[in-house]
Order: sequence, then structure tokens, then C-alpha cells
Amino acid sequence: MVRVLGDLPHQYDHPLGWVSIDIPLISNLNVWVNIALIKQYHENLPVDQAAEMARQLLRRFQMEPIFYKRNPHLTEEERFCAMVLRAAMVPQGVLILDRPFEILSSHGHSRFLHQVLFTVNDLFTKCYIFDYTWQKNKYGLFDEA
Repeated sequence: MVRVLGDLPHQYDHPLGWVSIDIPLISNLNVWVNIALIKQYHENLPVDQAAEMARQLLRRFQMEPIFYKRNPHLTEEERFCAMVLRAAMVPQGVLILDRPFEILSSHGHSRFLHQVLFTVNDLFTKCYIFDYTWQKNKYGLFDEA
């Protein structure tokens, strides 16, 4: 991925929030802690406020029941939403989705992906999706020629 991105991280004044199968949720932490980590450690958000923030964000997806779950106990949709929320916690960040259908392996199209991004579009400044060319039909894209 670094080879593909090249200089992209240096083109923006905003930090990058990554969603990638190669950057999983921290498996020994529950979902809310994974989401709140950035705010707690980079912005010194107190634990109770961090927990409430994570709860409110999960509520956007009607996923409050996963608040205390850990990565191995999540469905792929729950895992993806938690990963997007974690990445979106980067202040004024650019969201990078690296091969999202490796996480959402049972999805044949991008409808769910678009719904997730629309639900949290106020939390990031831009979003880029990087995927293999053979996945382009899942996004509804076709060669121009």
C-alpha cells in the first residue's frame, strides 16, 4: 500500500485515518476503547467522556450493543464500522480505505460502504478508497474505453 500511495500522506496538511485489514482493531480492547484511543491519548479526553463519545458514535449505526465486544466477536459489518469510527477520530483527518472488501468480504457492492461513509461524513475532511482494479465493478465503475 505504501508503494501505491507514494507521496499522498505528504500532500495534505491533515493527518490520515486508515481503515485496512492490515491495521486491525486491537483485539484485547473492546470496541469503545478502540474508537476512543486517539481522543484519549492525543487530546487527553477523560475516560467517561471518551466512553460517551464512542457510545454516541456507535448509536449512529444502531450498534450500541457492540460497545463492550472485542474484535473476534464482531460481524464484518460491525468490525468495519468500528474501524471507520476509529479512523475518523483523527482530528480533521483524511480517511483512507484500503481494500475495504477484504473486510466486507460478503458484500458484492458498495451500498453498505457508502451508507457507512455518509453516516460519518461530518467526522473527516476527505476520503480515498484504494482497491484492486478487478474490484471496480463493486463500486459501479467501468473502463471508459
